[in-house]
Amino acid sequence: MVLAGAVAICSAASPALAEREPSTKLVRCGEESCLQISGYRDDPASIVRLNGEVVTADGGQDWQVRLPIETVRQWSAPNARTIEVSLLDPETAQVTSASTSLPIGLLGDISSLAFLEVRSP
Repeated sequence: MVLAGAVAICSAASPALAEREPSTKLVRCGEESCLQISGYRDDPASIVRLNGEVVTADGGQDWQVRLPIETVRQWSAPNARTIEVSLLDPETAQVTSASTSLPIGLLGDISSLAFLEVRSP
């Protein structure tokens, strides 16, 4: 009973994101790799922002955005592990936000090793 009440309260607090949390995955965009961010919005007219940047989302209530990895790097902090997804309802000016995980290692440091030595005791 308490759990059901907590779920109802959380859903009421952010109805646009409560239906389905945004998700990310790597996809191919021609010759380069892109990050695909997918989510749900109650109103297809809601404006989607990723890390504060307005983006054009394909779809209606179920939406998706594809960004080149270099764009994600420019819009994110170094070594970021999440991306902030915000929806702005144009009628009410209400903003709902959620942080969603980036694929592991996406924005991590890329180091080239000259060699790797492994020893056993």
